[in-house]
Amino acid sequence: MESVIFRKEVSEEIEKIKSADLLVGIPSYNNARTIGHVVKAVQAGLMKYFPDRKAVLVNSDGGSTDGTMDIVKNTKIEDLQSVLLHHRVEPVFKITTPYHGIPGKGSAFRTIFEIASTLEVKACAVVDSDLRSITPEWIELLIKPVFEGNFDYVAPLYYRHKYDGTITNSIIYPLTRALYGKRVRQPIGGDFGFSGELARFYLSKEVWETDVAKYGIDIWMTTTAIANNFRICQSFLGAKIHDPKDPSADLSSMLFQVVGATLDLMETYSEVWKQVVGSEPLPTFGFRYDVGLEPVSVNLERMIEKFRLGVRELTDLWKKFLPTEILDFLNKAATLSEKDFCLSDEIWVDIIYNFAIAFHKKIMNKEHLLKSLTPLYIGKIASFVIEAWDSTATEVEEKIEKLCLTFEKKKSFQLTNW
Repeated sequence: MESVIFRKEVSEEIEKIKSADLLVGIPSYNNARTIGHVVKAVQAGLMKYFPDRKAVLVNSDGGSTDGTMDIVKNTKIEDLQSVLLHHRVEPVFKITTPYHGIPGKGSAFRTIFEIASTLEVKACAVVDSDLRSITPEWIELLIKPVFEGNFDYVAPLYYRHKYDGTITNSIIYPLTRALYGKRVRQPIGGDFGFSGELARFYLSKEVWETDVAKYGIDIWMTTTAIANNFRICQSFLGAKIHDPKDPSADLSSMLFQVVGATLDLMETYSEVWKQVVGSEPLPTFGFRYDVGLEPVSVNLERMIEKFRLGVRELTDLWKKFLPTEILDFLNKAATLSEKDFCLSDEIWVDIIYNFAIAFHKKIMNKEHLLKSLTPLYIGKIASFVIEAWDSTATEVEEKIEKLCLTFEKKKSFQLTNW
């Protein structure tokens, strides 16, 4: 695929800018409703915290039809004093361009990496285009550890509602932590900082015609940074407010994409994770404070019914790779009332590790395999909702920590059966 750098409208912009210190990328697709706020926050952050640095904002768009790119081009901060800017600042350059190639967030990021590499920037950040809680401080917190702190990768750390981010909390965070030994709390957060060197490393990988170009780019970036020994830290950004979904909504596709990408990376880096025992915390920046969060509604009855339906219809398929004791447990759980319903951490970790082994051994088509995980995942979230109904944010984190330790304790199963 032709590099975006060779396209006339992009090459002309790059020729004008020549080189830059910082770059912030915003991938988008029909985000006209929210992207104006994100662009303003990015511009204010660059001007406020890096006033004497040459900075570029890149919007990599997937073919929006709602005027998203026009909003990016025309959004500017009219009143600099409103964001407490009284001094002279370098203007923020903008490049807005549709990306080409396989439709997906990964292709949008590839365009951002290409422009960052060509402009030889020292530090970059990417932020989602549907954020409602982003502030100018996010840009400082994502870029400064790279620009001034010698880190290569900055993962976000947010406060989220206890029923938001459930795929992260129940699978991706504890599994990634157990495998690679780094406690990256939001490995698929969507908002990251990284060095120009790491952007060039990402660009050198032969993944841009694979599923990484479509989805799974977040876990791929995090895992690639960890497994290749780049220096990693986290920054606390406050609340992440976007458009959370009911955990019982149709999650099959999302689960297939995110878990599939994570298990694909287990193949790529098997010689790395096999050497890792336990986990360690990361340097963390930002001032921690409590924040108000928007409520997330859940329909517990519907979630448990979806679990029961899955047990009725998928047990024969699960028999191909799940041990009898797990199947017996699931059949018994399907008969429990809502009040007594429970999928323990122990059984959940056994389920995930058996799915990982089945994926590795290609027991069946991977899409069929991973989509059959959906009712079990919904059952685990229903169990968590019941358990955490009256829990504070601190108590919820303690429960997630306990789940992480169970993943670490049982990791030997992966080593034995891989």
